[in-house]
Amino acid sequence: MKRIFDITVSLILVVLLLPLMLLLSLIIVSDSRGGVFFFQKRVGKGNTDFNIIKFRTMFSGSDKKGLLTVGMNDSRITRSGYLLRKYKLDEIPQLFNVLFGDMSLVGPRPEVRKYVDLYTPEQRKVLSVKPGITDYASIKYRNENEILKKAADPEQLYINEIMPEKIAINLDYINSAGFFTDIRILVLTLVAVFR
Repeated sequence: MKRIFDITVSLILVVLLLPLMLLLSLIIVSDSRGGVFFFQKRVGKGNTDFNIIKFRTMFSGSDKKGLLTVGMNDSRITRSGYLLRKYKLDEIPQLFNVLFGDMSLVGPRPEVRKYVDLYTPEQRKVLSVKPGITDYASIKYRNENEILKKAADPEQLYINEIMPEKIAINLDYINSAGFFTDIRILVLTLVAVFR
């Protein structure tokens, strides 16, 4: 049922959002050099890697300077990237990840291998389900970049505090996941974005 819901909703959204995606693509390529999309290896269900698709919000090659984005004033972010990130528009192409079967609409956000390698055996249970575009942890930490910006050592704050709490939230989700829980998370995500 979850897979049917994912395919149906993501197909409808791709069709409805196609004009917006084309417009955003034009804005991205006119704002800075590089491709429209950003592909990054993330860890999915069963501890397997896949390529997550996002609209490019940084100057090309910026990911080599660090995996964490610190604040919305990060010098690696393009002008158009600032707006895309602010309104979570850079996440739209992940609808194709859902269609391909790598992701679900709702589920734990997929992490990069560097941080997954730090998971404890208990935390690795989060890899027992498909990752999602949104989850409770994403809603709670929707201003994560700004939190990291204020830290003396952003990466250590992420590894020691933020990441473990996000995983704990997602493990709770896995234990109580259901259709209506997913609907609630989608609604809360929309409310958070429009706020």
